[in-house]
Amino acid sequence: MCSSPGWRKAWVRVAEPHNGVSGVSTERTEERHESKVEVIKRESRYLRGTLKEALVDGQPKFSEENVQVLKFHGVYQQDDRDLRAQLKKEGKDRHWIMMVRARIPGGVLTADQYLAFDDIASRLSEYGSLRITTRQTIQLHGIVKDRLKETIREINDALVTTLGGCGDQVRNIICCPAPGDEPFRREMREDLLALVARLGAKTGAYHEIWLDGEPVELAPGESEEPLYGDVYLPRKFKVAIAPEGDNCIDVYDNDVGLVAHLEEGRIVGYTVLVGGSMGRTASDPNTYPRLASPLAYIPRHEVVEVVTAIVTVQRDFGDRANRRFARLKYTIDRRGLDWMRSEVEARLGRPLAPPRTLVWTNADDHLGWHREAVGRSYLGLFVPQGRVVDTEAVRLKSGLRQVVERFRPTVRLTPQQNVLLSGIPDEARQEVEACLREFGVRLADEWSLTRRRAMACVALPTCGLAVAESERVLPAVVAQFEPMFEALGLADEGITIRVTGCPNGCARPYNANIALVGRTMGKYDVFLGGSEVGTALNERFREVVPLAEVAEAVRPVLEAFAAEREPGEAFGDFVRRVGLERFRAEPVRA
Repeated sequence: MCSSPGWRKAWVRVAEPHNGVSGVSTERTEERHESKVEVIKRESRYLRGTLKEALVDGQPKFSEENVQVLKFHGVYQQDDRDLRAQLKKEGKDRHWIMMVRARIPGGVLTADQYLAFDDIASRLSEYGSLRITTRQTIQLHGIVKDRLKETIREINDALVTTLGGCGDQVRNIICCPAPGDEPFRREMREDLLALVARLGAKTGAYHEIWLDGEPVELAPGESEEPLYGDVYLPRKFKVAIAPEGDNCIDVYDNDVGLVAHLEEGRIVGYTVLVGGSMGRTASDPNTYPRLASPLAYIPRHEVVEVVTAIVTVQRDFGDRANRRFARLKYTIDRRGLDWMRSEVEARLGRPLAPPRTLVWTNADDHLGWHREAVGRSYLGLFVPQGRVVDTEAVRLKSGLRQVVERFRPTVRLTPQQNVLLSGIPDEARQEVEACLREFGVRLADEWSLTRRRAMACVALPTCGLAVAESERVLPAVVAQFEPMFEALGLADEGITIRVTGCPNGCARPYNANIALVGRTMGKYDVFLGGSEVGTALNERFREVVPLAEVAEAVRPVLEAFAAEREPGEAFGDFVRRVGLERFRAEPVRA
């Protein structure tokens, strides 16, 4: 199915300037270099590959080519890395399993949809758990190949899709999850769904492969993917929407961030941010995390057209030879923000207004009880490590299921890996709390502020990119810092701690106050100084620190912060003001 990568003649889209229609382009043939993945996409026949045949070939895993195509369908092929050594010793192949990621725009699920995911996890996953992601969706881990089609079909039966959960396309679009009766919240949801409809993949492959659909006949001259073409985007593309002031979603970490400006409770327009991304490669110093840059201010009614134009610029100019540099941030940094603005204006056929100055007041995750509307409230529940699972101590999965079955709330997933239960009658609040306590589930205020704000990626045992633990060690990391914060009088500062098992940044480590980024098994690079409201990156402080020594490595900085900070100064602001150089010379205490 796949030919070798290299120089080849390829059809490439080239945008015609000032055509007045977003996304319109002409085609020409030229010589260019393509990565292997680009060739696979081109030859996949709009994401079909040989998936339909592979599902019934009796093998426990997919071919390399189909693995790449599967990502667009919301599936990653993995193996249980806890079993690798023993299976190798026994002369056996790896235990191949799939991770299935849904696309849940804005993280909003009906009660029935959430219960469907709970049921699928219990019956079809080897782990039985639901994993809430930093993009407001659900991952199911431990799906063997023979159960993959059944899993995806049942997700679709609940009127949810996995198409767009992964792959080189616009992925799940995220939005501030807080519900409420203010008009702007309804308007953000409307705009989000309009963007999903415009930017989602249109291929009929998904229906043909997973839902037993008949091939869709196209009209003469009609393209199966009018926006993406047959090679889709150079890499993944992330979009987020936030109301100004509330950065609970880390809007600057996205390829496109939309910040809503309000007048009398309604959205009048958006400041558009471009070029955010957390990923980097440890072995390549030319890769880096980046916060999005302000590009323009646009009236609300232009949001779909403008975002589409930005996507087409990346489609046409993103690096398709080296995937390390294929994100929008590198396209912008190679060519300049002014160039980016000019390209978007050319596709729109009109100039863009300058961006507005933004003010942020908080980045909290809406945990605890909050008023939603007259007579109704919502409850934000903290989910440790984003893992909805039953343990001997806490039966979180069973408790959530009981509450959803009895009280029928709308379930809202947050980018900080928590759950909001909305639409609860005020008179039922005590009953909801009592129901949760029956299963050992604690309310948010029963957790420390440090714990509530900590995040981790999945890492081991399922992620093939992980070089160190993350989710499974986060409680131990927090336990190192909590007594230190108490002793220094910093327990109420809300210092954010994030841990990732590799440099790719899935838990958004590079704008945390304290971040541990996996370098090798049991050892981490320590980053300090990100902004409490997500508007500044941190800086690497120490390299290859053993997990047990992390807190002591950071102690001198925390002690200085407690003693020297200015009135009202947050930890990240202090670190960026005084710098880290004075602390690097100090030896790590035993």
